[in-house]
Amino acid sequence: MEWLKQLSAAIDYIEDHLDSDISYEEAAGIAGCSVFYFQRIFSYVAGISLSEYIRRRRMTQAAFELQRTGAKVIDIALKYGYTSPTSFNRAFQSVHHITPAAARSAGSTLKAYPAIHFTVQVTGGKAMAYYITEKQPMRMVGVRIPLAEDMEENQRMIPGFWKSVSDSGLFDQISALSDRDPGGILGVSVYEGPQQFFYYIGASTDTAVPEGMYAVEIPSATWAVFENEGRFKENVQRVFRRFYTEWLPFSGYVYAGLPDIEVYPVCDERPVSGHSEVWIGIRKDREGA
Repeated sequence: MEWLKQLSAAIDYIEDHLDSDISYEEAAGIAGCSVFYFQRIFSYVAGISLSEYIRRRRMTQAAFELQRTGAKVIDIALKYGYTSPTSFNRAFQSVHHITPAAARSAGSTLKAYPAIHFTVQVTGGKAMAYYITEKQPMRMVGVRIPLAEDMEENQRMIPGFWKSVSDSGLFDQISALSDRDPGGILGVSVYEGPQQFFYYIGASTDTAVPEGMYAVEIPSATWAVFENEGRFKENVQRVFRRFYTEWLPFSGYVYAGLPDIEVYPVCDERPVSGHSEVWIGIRKDREGA
């Protein structure tokens, strides 16, 4: 469970730097992954984006200081990384729903968000249907959009991207490309480097790349494949969260940092519900070897 220790160490670094610059690169390095995957993992495990977590923690500490010290609002704003009273006021109200000045009044209601601590939690209930498979290099072809660093923003953009592909009639063309495993229409999150991460809607294929589309090569790997029945959007997000919080800590594997693959049935319009799969690259945990 080394990944859990690294994730906790990254949070410790963030907590130690709430009143100074927080380097996402350094936090991700402590966690042992790229900035993109660190933010992605954090959002699924914590249930909020990394940027929102930092904002809540800083505004929690700022509220404590407003109430217990006589420091000027602008000084507290600068301490927590806000260069203007306006931006600090906006951030403070987004968390506490009152102004920093009002927070000093007796009887003001504020919100305190404690630091997150990652621990293994034993949960009972619904089983996760999965299988492990080894795959040679795979090639995906499709259309894509760039992803943002903020996972919350990505979760807003991706449904709109599916809709635009559906409205454009591209599903027929993408479906026709599918001639390799995994079959179906694929949603693939690919990190290629800083400022180069994309979400693809495509198919696994060896055919030529049509004009206006892109190809992505995925190396041979071991995959944990999770099967789902029901509404795609809700189930896919739930799989990623349960993978990080329930499956991975006890599996003897670690996350491989490969593209994550969502597999949907072939159709001529935006898929909404039915049978789907989530493919997540894994490798054996050296600590447990």
